[in-house]
Amino acid sequence: QVQLAESGGGLVQAGGSLRLSCVVFGRTFSFFHVGWFRQAPGKEREFVAAIGRNGDSTIYVDSVKGRFTISRDNAKNTAYLQMASLKPDDTALYYCAARPGVYAVLRDPREYNYWGQGTQVTVSS
Repeated sequence: QVQLAESGGGLVQAGGSLRLSCVVFGRTFSFFHVGWFRQAPGKEREFVAAIGRNGDSTIYVDSVKGRFTISRDNAKNTAYLQMASLKPDDTALYYCAARPGVYAVLRDPREYNYWGQGTQVTVSS
């Protein structure tokens, strides 16, 4: 069974930075595309960023472009989301997700097979 575990969330002041980590257990990490999603109270789950098998293909939601960077280290079975210039609107529960990777990286959360439990990011004003 494939399992994912996120870590690195916390409470930061506006303008600060955090790096989230996602460790994948149970399968070879390099087979998967990895996505980061977030969900704030009362809102729909939102796509944030995704990365392909070899790390060359990355996509982002417009609101985080230039501030967030997704990366991966296949030797460590780990994906990362580096977040800078954080805003109160970034406050949410952040999820790591994975799917078997074929061709294009996808934005739709319904296309991802495996999910972590989430890590909370809270940005104060």
